Amino acid sequence: MIFFTDCQINWLAVTAINDLVTLLQFPFMQRAIAGAVLMGILGGLLGSFVTLRQLSFFSHAVGHAALVGVALGVLLQLNPTAMLLPFTLVFGVIVLYFIDKTDLASDSVLSIVLSGALAIGVILTSLIKGYRGNFMGVLFGDILAIDATDLILTLLVLVGSSIFLLSTLRQQILLTLNVDVAQVQGIPVQLYRYGFVILLSLAVAVAIKAVGVLLVNAFLVIPASTAKLMSHHFTRFLVLSVIFGSTCSVVGMIISGLFNIASGPSIVLVQFLVFIAVFIWIKLMIKVA
Repeated sequence: MIFFTDCQINWLAVTAINDLVTLLQFPFMQRAIAGAVLMGILGGLLGSFVTLRQLSFFSHAVGHAALVGVALGVLLQLNPTAMLLPFTLVFGVIVLYFIDKTDLASDSVLSIVLSGALAIGVILTSLIKGYRGNFMGVLFGDILAIDATDLILTLLVLVGSSIFLLSTLRQQILLTLNVDVAQVQGIPVQLYRYGFVILLSLAVAVAIKAVGVLLVNAFLVIPASTAKLMSHHFTRFLVLSVIFGSTCSVVGMIISGLFNIASGPSIVLVQFLVFIAVFIWIKLMIKVA
């Protein structure tokens, strides 16, 4: 068994702090921190409505179907990230249209479309020859590799989402609680639904580079679910979701940089651990009360 003296523990702590300070001096790390904050806020904001409207499977489908966009970008020798934006946007709108125009349950439509998109994505992937670095990077995410263009795109989506949701917050809450009542009140339900899906699809596209296709849904769902455990008041729930999203993203990204591990899984792992901690804390508080 290995024992550490107080001097050794202090030396390890100082070393870790020095490493962190050194990391923060690099431009790529500064961009990663800015991206983590922006994506965390965006994920918390949209994730709040995704959770309450039970659209987590929708964002899951859009994220996984983005595999087709990534594969097309690689095959056509284009930037995969540039292909993701239009593809996820079109895919999200088409899926919502199918849900509206069929008598099938929404989860059935999503399963059908997701299965078809994944099949196409796997076939296209098999056609990729040679180096697959860009493809694998988008598939599993790397927030340390984001550039100024990614930051601008994320900021634009965040600003657009904030304006759309916060300027119509009362209508959005009513639409979330009861669609029929919202329609009776004269709220343009279809316009708001399609507007939200467009923003959600774009958010998935810009977040994929940070956390990857395989984990992008957790980026939207876990912070909002954690906030929901702590508050049922909508405004407080929304604020907590944004705080959890941005804080966990920064912490996960710093852990990724310090220990040289994948950034996407690091962020999602921090989100998961925070969710477990809050869940246990809530249960203990209930028992004490």
